[in-house]
Amino acid sequence: MPDLVPLLTSAFVLGLLGGGHCLGMCGGLMGALTLAIPPERRSQRLRLLVCYNLGRVLSYAAAGVLLGLGGLAIANSPAASLLRILAGLLLISMGLYLAGWWAGLTRIERLGRGLWRHIQPHASRLMPVSSAPRALLLGALWGWLPCGLVYSTLIWSASQGDALRSGLLMFAFGIGTWPVLLATGMAAERVTTLLRRRGVRVAGGLLVILFGLWTLPGPHQHWLMNHGDAPEPAHHHSH
Repeated sequence: MPDLVPLLTSAFVLGLLGGGHCLGMCGGLMGALTLAIPPERRSQRLRLLVCYNLGRVLSYAAAGVLLGLGGLAIANSPAASLLRILAGLLLISMGLYLAGWWAGLTRIERLGRGLWRHIQPHASRLMPVSSAPRALLLGALWGWLPCGLVYSTLIWSASQGDALRSGLLMFAFGIGTWPVLLATGMAAERVTTLLRRRGVRVAGGLLVILFGLWTLPGPHQHWLMNHGDAPEPAHHHSH
């Protein structure tokens, strides 16, 4: 499982840098959720915000496991490399989006709007948020909000062909989005300003683009693998 560390790190970074994007979309929502906390519960604001976000991350992980099962089903078929190509291209477009060079990713979000229409009525029934379980449930529904970033990460995690791994990656991605969304909920400006800095976003975007290129199947994969751990193949000869 040592190869899982760079993947988990990447998922976390995607969440951390993409959190700025979530602000555009979930930021308003985060504001609405914070306002949905009745005045007498304001002292528990952090606890309720943590519950929202926990619910959301668990939704991501569940979606990761579900999609990962699909990825597992096609793991050794030609469709698996198609899924990796799709994941790689999505990651590249996500990098371009984060760096502010191309916003094609937002088109993916339109696909999810229909889904959200069905979820929204259930979500509004949970307002105002008076308890932790309620916040957790609302967060879990919110996890299904149409977001190009989440969808791209989902397809990438599913392309691993392992349901547990896919769930773990989505969990790491979700945790990555915490700093920004908790900071927004608590109105901590410094964190959000830092992540909105042009330099930070471009660096993040480039990182994600590189990662997308690395995800695409092709000869460069073998080259990277062999250069990354050259002594490795020796083990296979010893019986």
